[in-house]
Amino acid sequence: MSRSPSIRTENLTIRFGGHAAVNNVTCSFHPGELTVIVGPNGAGKTTWFNLVSGQLKPSAGRIFLGEREISALSPSQRARAGIGRAFQLTNLFPKLSVFENVRLAVQARAQQGHRIMVRAAGLTEVADKAMHYLTETNMAGVAALPASALPHGDQRKLEVAMLLAMEPDIFMFDEPTAGMSVDEAPVILDLIARIKQDSARTVLLVEHKMGVVRALADRIVVLHNGELVADGDPAEVMALDLVRDIYLGTGAEAVA
Repeated sequence: MSRSPSIRTENLTIRFGGHAAVNNVTCSFHPGELTVIVGPNGAGKTTWFNLVSGQLKPSAGRIFLGEREISALSPSQRARAGIGRAFQLTNLFPKLSVFENVRLAVQARAQQGHRIMVRAAGLTEVADKAMHYLTETNMAGVAALPASALPHGDQRKLEVAMLLAMEPDIFMFDEPTAGMSVDEAPVILDLIARIKQDSARTVLLVEHKMGVVRALADRIVVLHNGELVADGDPAEVMALDLVRDIYLGTGAEAVA
């Protein structure tokens, strides 16, 4: 790929005691690319995500956003720099309304925070932007409801709306359809597919459902025991005997 990496890790490692949960992972990701990170339970996928987004500090190695090293930045600093993260469990303000959740994300992006003295035009602009992202995620109809009143699928949609409101360059989704019903999951996958269409955005997705991987992946990265063991075109990676053995375990029928 000719474009420079939007984000990359260089020999990224974290140890808990004598165990390397992520071990010497070097990998680059580019704008306009959706990469799915797969691997068995305990492979280091979420731990690697936590290192990139700043929830964990590496024992060794470095993280770069473009040409800027961000290894020492806090999660909030990385968010302001352009990294957006959605978690396995929803990360919302449950007592606030759906609208207020997204409005706070818009304000955070504008670095207004909880400032009291904000001109009226600015407040109107924030409100308009919040409604734009709610409309984009089909959540405008429930804008007045408290976030806690939403079913699980709508809470995940609200988290995507908040992520969009932060206007990141890097979108990180950790098992976005976890806990969703068969009817709810396609809505989230459609939102991610729409994000993927923007060639300026980089999307990283931890997922274990093969249907999701097939539908969305431009590229697959496979982690096993904290190490990167395969990286490339989805069809080619999933055809590797190594991947079938360590990720699928049961053989060819799991990728049929």
